[in-house]
Amino acid sequence: MPILVTGSAGFIGYHTCMRLLDMGHSVVGVDHVNSYYDVKLKRDRLEKLCGRDGFVFVESDLNDDDGLTALFDTHGFEQVIHLAAQAGVPYSLENPKAYIDSNVCGFLNVLECCRHHKVKHLVYASSSSVYGQNTEMPFSTRHPVDHPISLYAATKRANELMAHTYSSAFSLPTTGLRFFTVYGPWGRPDMALFLFVDAILKDRPIDVYNQGKSKRSFTYVADIVEGVVRLLHHIPQADATILPNRPDRSSAPFCLYNIGNDQTVELAYFISVIEGVLDKKAKKNYLPLRTGDVPVTYADIADLEQAIGYRPTRSIEEGIEKFVSWYRGYYGV
Repeated sequence: MPILVTGSAGFIGYHTCMRLLDMGHSVVGVDHVNSYYDVKLKRDRLEKLCGRDGFVFVESDLNDDDGLTALFDTHGFEQVIHLAAQAGVPYSLENPKAYIDSNVCGFLNVLECCRHHKVKHLVYASSSSVYGQNTEMPFSTRHPVDHPISLYAATKRANELMAHTYSSAFSLPTTGLRFFTVYGPWGRPDMALFLFVDAILKDRPIDVYNQGKSKRSFTYVADIVEGVVRLLHHIPQADATILPNRPDRSSAPFCLYNIGNDQTVELAYFISVIEGVLDKKAKKNYLPLRTGDVPVTYADIADLEQAIGYRPTRSIEEGIEKFVSWYRGYYGV
């Protein structure tokens, strides 16, 4: 049976589809192709995917209940990778409804289709943003995440709770992945690496929030995708021996993992690496921490390492060099 990948025109969705096709899988990709960022970039990703044997693309909104149901009826998916979402923390302050429509209502429709079509495993994207005001480092899935500071983070936490409900009530195996600051070729234009490279090459100043002191678990996209595809066949199992009062475990067929780099990088160093690769200094506009942002993200990936042997392998220097090479080639600069 083909694997369904939602958000296939997106950054991580595109790379996930490519990896699955390289592995010999058939893939059905679904995407709304909205205008949150450059539609041409999304279309160009899709053009590369549609040139591959084994890939079928369906342009559709996940809130089209009948269309999504018909897609499941037609293809009989046994495995689903749900990556479609309204992304971005700052934009959630401007257009909150888009996050409810896409991240909550759209995810509910995916859950319903998985439930009624007896899907064997749903792997879905959460976010490190759910840790919110948590200050205990490194971030662990055993930590409480009750204080999100952006609506984007709140919708991702809602996804985790919704998934657990379906795992518990309907025995739907689900695995949630808290992504940590993913970057790489074909990346989103609203993310730091793209913004910085684009601005430096065009002699524009870059906005450096929190005076460049913020730290992130920057993770190269191929390392993220490797974890996603490995988990497809690592299907959660119900375990009746787990007591219901345990806050860190569930008896339902439900798993939740951090996926990212377990090394943090300060933003100032991140920028210095970009400057080195471009051989050009940035003009910096230093600003305070933005509303909705957190000063540090730091991933504890011990559970994922134990489950599937996951270890990110790309250094920040290698990853930035690969992005810059793609950017220069794509934009001809």
